[in-house]
Amino acid sequence: MGPHPAVAAIRLAVRRVLHDILTEQHASPAAASAGTALLERPPAPLVLVACSGGADSMALASALAFEAPRLGIRAGGVTVDHGLQPGSDLRAAEVVLRLTDLGLAPVESTAVTVGREGGPEAAARDARYAALDDAAERHGAAAVLLGHTRDDQAETVLLGLARGSGIRSLSGMAAVSGAGGRYRRPFLQLDRQTARKACMVQSLPVWDDPHNADPAYTRSRLRHEGLPALEKALGKGVVEALARTAQLSRDDADALDAWASQAEAGVRDAAGRLECAKLYALPPAVRRRILRRAAIEAGAPAGSLFARHIEEMDRLITGWRGQGAINLPGKVVARRQGGRLVIRQG
Repeated sequence: MGPHPAVAAIRLAVRRVLHDILTEQHASPAAASAGTALLERPPAPLVLVACSGGADSMALASALAFEAPRLGIRAGGVTVDHGLQPGSDLRAAEVVLRLTDLGLAPVESTAVTVGREGGPEAAARDARYAALDDAAERHGAAAVLLGHTRDDQAETVLLGLARGSGIRSLSGMAAVSGAGGRYRRPFLQLDRQTARKACMVQSLPVWDDPHNADPAYTRSRLRHEGLPALEKALGKGVVEALARTAQLSRDDADALDAWASQAEAGVRDAAGRLECAKLYALPPAVRRRILRRAAIEAGAPAGSLFARHIEEMDRLITGWRGQGAINLPGKVVARRQGGRLVIRQG
């Protein structure tokens, strides 16, 4: 008799990601050079799981612990203590014990200080990813697995829609992201209930973060009020439809990014300055991507550069009436001079 269907589903999702990691490792230049030395065998890659102790990440940790040894992969875990709740250090210590009991090694807890920039949710996310990056680099991990599910993807799409930030925001979370493809999300095609069921049938203890039910947080309100209201009004299948929208939007956004990258060289003069007439001839979606990239290269922080900033820059191209310079985040200024768009700090 095989495993419960929920357990089988999470293991299959993790197995596929681990196979991808192994394929990439074997195809890398380092692996190729190591292969030339007949007596040397490349060390088994290490894959870490980011685990909060919640159902999604515990299901992920259990699947990694099961699948990794069968593929010759070392498996470890990291839990991040955000310090935002009383007893968070004890919770982190419990998660370390649970991961160790699953057979993962190395396992560690990392405490972070959460700032205020961008709001509490964004600040906690930034601190968490910085800690995970540090752990991956210290341990030489090939990848870090994250337990985001299809439900998380649907929430991310709706949040992007509410911000009006364009097709890239609607593309949600990528299955592979981060420097060198460090972060992998095996569960983006699985719903939250599957992960919870997998924990239940395996008798895995889980921790339900009270912040996930706190209406003070936007994502919590969306999860407990917004999405249920949409499903009540539109019928079942909203989450699946939003997840499909994310993938379709990501494909479109990737194609437009590639187009903009190819077109950029053709709209610059010999000195590398952007020519307004050539920019004007491009489709708006391509032109605005070039403008955004130019602003970031000039020093504007990507996270603070919003659609309205790009629209104001775009009007220097499409609605030129002698208007003055545009002030952008990071003390970057964009102005039109002699048929050229000049973007620089100060």
